[in-house]
Amino acid sequence: MTGYTDNEEMTLFRDMVIKALETEVQPHYEAWDKEGIVPRQLWRTLGQAGMLCVDVPEDCGGCGVPFEYSVLVGAEMARMGFGALATNVMVHSDIVAPYISHLGSETQKQQWLPGMVSGEVVGAIAMTEPGAGSDLQAMRTSAVRDGDDYVLNGSKTFITNGQHADMVIVAAKTDPSAGARGISLFLVDTSLPGFSRGRNIDKIGQHCGDTSELFFEDLRVPASALLGSEGQGFVYLMQELPRERLVIGALGAAAARGALDLTLKYVDERVVFGQKLKQIQNTRFRLAEMETDYRVNQAFVDQCIVQYSRGELDAATASMAKYSATEMQCRVADGCLQLFGGYGYTTEYPISRAFVDARVQRIYGGTSEVMKEVIARSLLGKG
Repeated sequence: MTGYTDNEEMTLFRDMVIKALETEVQPHYEAWDKEGIVPRQLWRTLGQAGMLCVDVPEDCGGCGVPFEYSVLVGAEMARMGFGALATNVMVHSDIVAPYISHLGSETQKQQWLPGMVSGEVVGAIAMTEPGAGSDLQAMRTSAVRDGDDYVLNGSKTFITNGQHADMVIVAAKTDPSAGARGISLFLVDTSLPGFSRGRNIDKIGQHCGDTSELFFEDLRVPASALLGSEGQGFVYLMQELPRERLVIGALGAAAARGALDLTLKYVDERVVFGQKLKQIQNTRFRLAEMETDYRVNQAFVDQCIVQYSRGELDAATASMAKYSATEMQCRVADGCLQLFGGYGYTTEYPISRAFVDARVQRIYGGTSEVMKEVIARSLLGKG
């Protein structure tokens, strides 16, 4: 279970989410992981089940429920061991949709959000470039105004949902001489001429989550595709990153819960030296340590979810949640795998997937090192 306070409606919603995942995802997930991608139809299935962009307003096709419900969807996916899918849905529902809800014109909202809710439109966001990872100001993708259009040129990499995406929020330089103040955001229809996808990148974990290179070659978009105001892209990115980082932290805590549940079951069944593994002191102490580590982080994530819902979550605190919860996730995944012994190193046991899926959590959305710098700046200013 996820950690934030339940009410009757949320409990019913969680039960619905779990049932849908058990029916539509669990029987197929291992095969998808081997294939390296989920089927496109899954997005429509999730939309029909009411699991996409649930906090989008009703007049844009969503349910208009509180933010906590959206977190719950991804967290249950992560807890059940579907780390790649949790990441894909998080990007779609908790990053792309809020950008449009918060910054988009009414026309843009009606153009894209209903399809994102239904799964007819898969969303992605393209910030990272081959030569500019967490350093967003170093991006080189350009958008040049030409009459009533902008012409985009450049490339992005490590883009989650890149193979399936129907719409991508692209960060590009509209004024290369202005540094951070020269970045703008565009809603790019991937069916337009000049847009192309590279390979689906092979990764050590999250195998069925498509992660792609994207290319823009004289890609012409109408001026109406500009999201918000020109030159304000970096400001918008900074405004929206706290939710992204908080949800990554929530997924990390939920995945740790899932890993612990797998391990508690295993040590109760496994016999070593004539006794159950759970009776050995090292097992008991390690699980006590990891359970405590999980609960402390879950409590902090829950606190941050409440703060975000009230409009009170600042960038540094969101960075703390991501940094602490994802580092904990990796510690727990490693410690749990160790208790499985040699079996933990085989793909036969899902704890191995929990281990490899966890590692990227400390990288995307801003590395742990970047999180520490954001936190330090809030305390000490720039170095």
